[in-house]
Amino acid sequence: MSAVISPVGNANVVHESEAQRQYARLKLPAKVRFQGQQGGVQEVQLLDLSAGGFSFEQGGQSVIEGKLYRGKLMFEVEGIGFAMDVEFQVRSIIGGKRVGCEFHNLRPREVSALRYLISSFVSGELVNVGGLISILQRENFTKARGGKGNEQLSLVGRLRAMGLTLVILVAGLSAFAYVLYQFYDIYFVTHADSAQVSVPGSQVAMPREGTVQSLVTVGSTVSKGAPVATFTANMLDALKGALPESEMTPDNLERLFNKTFQGTLTSPCDCKVVSQLVGDGQVAPKGTPVFLLAPVDSVATVEARFPYRAFSQLQPGTPVTFLVGGEATERGGRIVSMALQDGGLASDIRVQIQPNEPLASNLAKRPVEVRIRPLNGVFVNNSLASEK
Repeated sequence: MSAVISPVGNANVVHESEAQRQYARLKLPAKVRFQGQQGGVQEVQLLDLSAGGFSFEQGGQSVIEGKLYRGKLMFEVEGIGFAMDVEFQVRSIIGGKRVGCEFHNLRPREVSALRYLISSFVSGELVNVGGLISILQRENFTKARGGKGNEQLSLVGRLRAMGLTLVILVAGLSAFAYVLYQFYDIYFVTHADSAQVSVPGSQVAMPREGTVQSLVTVGSTVSKGAPVATFTANMLDALKGALPESEMTPDNLERLFNKTFQGTLTSPCDCKVVSQLVGDGQVAPKGTPVFLLAPVDSVATVEARFPYRAFSQLQPGTPVTFLVGGEATERGGRIVSMALQDGGLASDIRVQIQPNEPLASNLAKRPVEVRIRPLNGVFVNNSLASEK
């Protein structure tokens, strides 16, 4: 090749309006070789070159406007010839001679090399082989900005990015809030070791060993003296200790052993049946509680057990929150009494909690989770003040 690239003055820059050309055209010493219309190979000197295309003056073989051609763009740097495979389209033919062409489907490396040559030429820097080879060995090409279509895609991309950022932000805030709540719950909230719903009432127990058959259902109300269950016991067990020695013959004992009798369990008060502790048909020893009954006018409370180190927070009137097992909503209440169990400093403290709202008696013996939260009293006092 005979074309040698060397920086020259601004006279080689072809200035046109932005509406006429998208890229600045430079008069660079370069050639293009391509296969012409009649099958022959044409090699022509370029009149100008830009990152978007080039122009040349056609010779004997004419080209067709709008047709795509493939060829090689050739130039020389420091005595070494370089050729790039290019695809171009004839966009205009002026005066039958000057042919304007536009590059098509240039690979990133070729685009980078062209930009390096043109920018070096314009700035007056010396183009060297090492710099050009370095450009061809790396991928430093970025796509050009498009028109409205790309702007719309860019807008969609920005919206997606904003949505993803929002999701990550919400997830991060949720995780932070959860960790913060756990920290607060562990280090600032006092928890009861155990607690349950307590209903003052009476138990109906077996007078002797036997099987049980209930006459009432849990939740029903019974009057004082009304039967709540029947029991079947062994006659021998009932007469044990009452038989004289003369009647304690083997035959008599066997006869009594095979006999049974039936008795009735009655309610000690006008009560509500809270729970049945022995199932129908089961054998219960003497003294075993069968029913738990609560007076109809009784009020359910919560009994809780706290460690001794929580003594300073367990004063009467202290507000608490508690969650009854099986329920999803927390309730509020206040400590009404406290007592230190036997055992000295190693013992626990038993407290009685009065709920703010009445508890159903059928919740008796239900496990409860009790918490004492800092500032709980402030919120309660504020709510009471607002109600007044």
